[in-house]
Amino acid sequence: MCGRYVVAYDPNTLISGFSVVRVTPFPKRWNVAPMSMVPVVHDTKEGDRIAALMRWGLLPHWASDEKLAAKLNNARLEGLAGKPSFRQALRRRRCLLPASGFYEWQATPSGKQPWYISPSNADGREPLFAFAGLFEAWRPAGAAVDADWLLTCCIITTAANALMVPIHDRMPLIVPREQWDAWLNREQQDVAALAPLLVPTDPARLQAWPVSRSVNRSSSEGEALIEPLHQVG
Repeated sequence: MCGRYVVAYDPNTLISGFSVVRVTPFPKRWNVAPMSMVPVVHDTKEGDRIAALMRWGLLPHWASDEKLAAKLNNARLEGLAGKPSFRQALRRRRCLLPASGFYEWQATPSGKQPWYISPSNADGREPLFAFAGLFEAWRPAGAAVDADWLLTCCIITTAANALMVPIHDRMPLIVPREQWDAWLNREQQDVAALAPLLVPTDPARLQAWPVSRSVNRSSSEGEALIEPLHQVG
């Protein structure tokens, strides 16, 4: 699963790093929780790549109200193409959620220990993760034709790789730079053709360390949350 992550980079990073032509400003955050507004990279119908703010928690276009979104911040990769909540978005509305890193909780005898996982950046090319995601546009039934659409998104999760297995059995699906175009391509609606992109990340691209349990509180914020546990007072 992915229940919290970090967006601690300048919005302009997405212009150079993700080749977006437009980005909506957003603040740095070290403890992003579901139902927060988060930056999302996607291609528009007109062919532009942009970074827009969307609410983390997918709301399918057919949903009768907004309550369902609280249960759909993650989408398990297994069986994804057949699930009503995700199958249309998988074909037509794929996106990337840029992240500085994410948290996961390890079961220990003394309780759940949070870990912070970030890019190892060993090759100097990928200072951010690009989580595979889906997005939707929703508005209530009966809304006026000129009513605003609510944009929502979710993160696709997959089985843990070798680095993550001791911490947790799930992790976000991370798309490497060389596959971003293929993942975002709106003209590609053959789900079977996406299969080569849907694999766990190379463990060499990740690094991880335990952090303070302060991150357990969704209200906690600040750079100290990602400091290695032995450095936290």
